[in-house]
Amino acid sequence: MTPTPTDGLPVPQRYGAILAIALGITVSVLDGAIANVALPTIASDFHASPATSIWVVNAYQLAITISLLSLASLGDIFGYRRIYQTGLLVFSITSLFCALSDSLLTLTVARVLQGFGAAAIMSVNTALIRIIYPQRFLGRGVGINALIVAVSAAAGPTIAAGILSVASWQWLFAINVPIGIVALILGLKFLPANSTRSQGQRFDITSSVMNALTFGLLISAISGFAQGLNHMLILGEVIALLVIGWFFVRRQLTRPFPLLPVDLLRIPIFSMSLGTSLCSFSAQMLAFVSLPFFLQNTLGLNSVETGLLLTPWPLATMVMAPIAGRLVERFHPGMLGGIGLVVFSFGLFSLSLLPPEPSHLNIIWRMLLCGAGFGLFQSPNNHTIISSAPRNRSGGASGLLGTARLLGQTTGAAMVALMFNLFPQHGTHASLILAGTLAGTGALVSLLRMTQKTSSQREAENARQ
Repeated sequence: MTPTPTDGLPVPQRYGAILAIALGITVSVLDGAIANVALPTIASDFHASPATSIWVVNAYQLAITISLLSLASLGDIFGYRRIYQTGLLVFSITSLFCALSDSLLTLTVARVLQGFGAAAIMSVNTALIRIIYPQRFLGRGVGINALIVAVSAAAGPTIAAGILSVASWQWLFAINVPIGIVALILGLKFLPANSTRSQGQRFDITSSVMNALTFGLLISAISGFAQGLNHMLILGEVIALLVIGWFFVRRQLTRPFPLLPVDLLRIPIFSMSLGTSLCSFSAQMLAFVSLPFFLQNTLGLNSVETGLLLTPWPLATMVMAPIAGRLVERFHPGMLGGIGLVVFSFGLFSLSLLPPEPSHLNIIWRMLLCGAGFGLFQSPNNHTIISSAPRNRSGGASGLLGTARLLGQTTGAAMVALMFNLFPQHGTHASLILAGTLAGTGALVSLLRMTQKTSSQREAENARQ
């Protein structure tokens, strides 16, 4: 492999590399969403209770969350391309294991292993974008990546319903195998090696274990509280989380290359952008998990109609995300993100004000608002997160970006359960109001970022000096 150019890849190779990343990210994000639709069928096939079958979803998300930062660190050490290709291989093989599973236990174990493969893909994909695209076009690359992630997450239920209408649930996983193989072949041919790597960095096993325990306990405590589990058990998890988390953060502060990149969190625009990402994905999941209950239980729509009414959201995101990726080359990402989250918040509040028997058009324009606002925010925000970190720390920044997204999605889904427990008759309404509030809070933080210089502004100042 010829050395990677310092400022992006030439156009033919760039297109092949971005396609390899797009395919890998699509299947890894999609698999976090499509299994929800098949859970009743899976539970029936394996004679399992609904509560037990939920582990098919939880095992995948948990595996990704506890390993994402560790794999991002390995990317900084061994190269993003190598970690990404290993992730694709593991994901493809374990997808086949999922399809061939003959019990809920074997399926759950396969989903854990599949989650580790997905984590390897997600941990370094944004870091790869940074070395694939020239600096002046980085916004476009991040915009495409944000588009793929957002649309894959939002369109999961619709795609799953389409597959299940013509095939068994096993095909939800089997279809990943040929896509993964194509992505792997493209990656071997087109993906670049790191232009710079962290010199002297070693993998910190102790920090990796502490990281897994910290995030695992955090997710377990949030989900347990939302589902009304034993309060003493949740209290024990919170105490263990605080103790382990305290020692984990203390350890990171003394490391030259921390697994949890606390040094990057000291960059104001980086930490503010990460906070807005957490708010936006929490708001998105609050809406997307709660709305089907309203559409089906209250309005009496079937699953196909529900999927079609949810589709305008990802379609609007699909249109807006690439546009936002270009706009960030001209306007401050804090302003673009703030405007996007204001539109997103307005769309969520307008959904909470739907009349008892709304027309389809009444629902669709609100969905379009949400999707457009989300797309306008996401691309500039991701661009800011990845570009505000030093180039040789792109893996850590990419891992933290993915962790914020997963934590936001997990927290949002858990808060839906909490809202339905607190407001049994108006769970969707309460979830949408909370989602709109989170998006509005994120908008304020995003607009405050306009007081901070972006990386391109700092580079321009240094060039003039």
